[in-house]
Amino acid sequence: MQQQASAPAGAVFPLNPTREYPTLVRGAGIHVYDQDGKEYIDAIAGIAVALVGHGEQRVAETIGRQAGTLTYCISNIFSNRPAEDLARRLGALTPDTLQHFLFTSGGSEATEVAIKLARQYYLARGQERHVVIGRWQSYHGATLGALSATGHRGRRAKFEPLLLDFPHIEPNYCYRCPFGKTYPDCALECATALETAIQEAGPERVAAFIAEPIVGAAAGATVPPPEYFPIIREICDRYDVLFIADEVITGFGRTGQTFGMEHWSVTPDLMTMAKGISGGYAPLGAVAVSDRVWSVFAEQQVTFDHIFTYAANPLSATVGSAVLDILVADDLVQRSAARGEYLFAQAERWRKHAIVGDIRGRGLLLGVELVADRATKEPFPPEVGASARLAAHCFERGLVIYPGSGCVDGVQGDHFLLCPPLVVTEPQLDRIVELLDQALAATARELAAA
Repeated sequence: MQQQASAPAGAVFPLNPTREYPTLVRGAGIHVYDQDGKEYIDAIAGIAVALVGHGEQRVAETIGRQAGTLTYCISNIFSNRPAEDLARRLGALTPDTLQHFLFTSGGSEATEVAIKLARQYYLARGQERHVVIGRWQSYHGATLGALSATGHRGRRAKFEPLLLDFPHIEPNYCYRCPFGKTYPDCALECATALETAIQEAGPERVAAFIAEPIVGAAAGATVPPPEYFPIIREICDRYDVLFIADEVITGFGRTGQTFGMEHWSVTPDLMTMAKGISGGYAPLGAVAVSDRVWSVFAEQQVTFDHIFTYAANPLSATVGSAVLDILVADDLVQRSAARGEYLFAQAERWRKHAIVGDIRGRGLLLGVELVADRATKEPFPPEVGASARLAAHCFERGLVIYPGSGCVDGVQGDHFLLCPPLVVTEPQLDRIVELLDQALAATARELAAA
């Protein structure tokens, strides 16, 4: 009879039972500290969340004031002033046509809301559209609807029987063009593939296309060419398809612009956001809704059939406004752009390591792809776990990075992300680069020996 594992009463269910999780007790700026007093540089801001850094007292004081006033409001019966204030502040940052906001508790929920909005928008117009087209090598959230739109085969594999049958097109991935072409002599086939997918699915059935401006977790900060999103926008308009921009990682200054789509001067119909919107001080996400979509609900007096228990929570909304105040007052968007240029310049020293294949991204969102052979771009076999090995060497040195796998095809390919708090200083970036230089050297030696 197989012996069952046991744990103390009330134990947290660990995601990975084979490893230990240090218990964090404090954070300050770009650093976090565990119960044994060890200091870690959080070079990923808790994965692009801790926008204004850890332990920001301006946010903490705001939370305390709101907690003594109103902490909960059910959004299908009441509105509340903090949510209304946050919507106004967001509206000052988003394009003029994106002025209506639905609040959620995070990014996966925001994707779900965007998909449901697209479906109900067309129903209100008397059209039976429900198909959402995504891209391979993308990630839009862990819930089943969001995972259906996600195009990362490794993350989807265990849940395939539960997922919706959404089509996907090839990604913008110039380092490994899926069409075997080279920019600019490629006719942007990665963008024009959307029209083919719409035609194959049936234009009368397609409700939306969803894409990250810069792909984060699934492909390590791949950046499309300048013409990519203008072509996507034109195709969506021609076929009357909604364009959903997933700004969960790229929003609020992460890429050196307030929102990632600003790099391409393209405005989506729906924009999902989370992570940096609250700086990690409370669960919060949102969907910005265009006048185009809102007007159909308003003119026809159609109810959006949806609710989340913690939607438009006043405590979370208060936090969101406090973080946006800091974002503007401390000029963190411009700071991200300037610090990003500095980081990318310093990261060039990593190219001396043969396992570094590509360095890419924008602002303070930097991705590095690891390769077994730089000349051929051959990836490491998945079982080698190259990115995990690198992350372990970084962790030993008190540096937290975000390792990723499957960037080539959802299974093969290793990369890592850096996305530190926007308050990071140049000397702190120097330290991050130095520690990674050491970890890359140690990983290269370990992989060569293996």
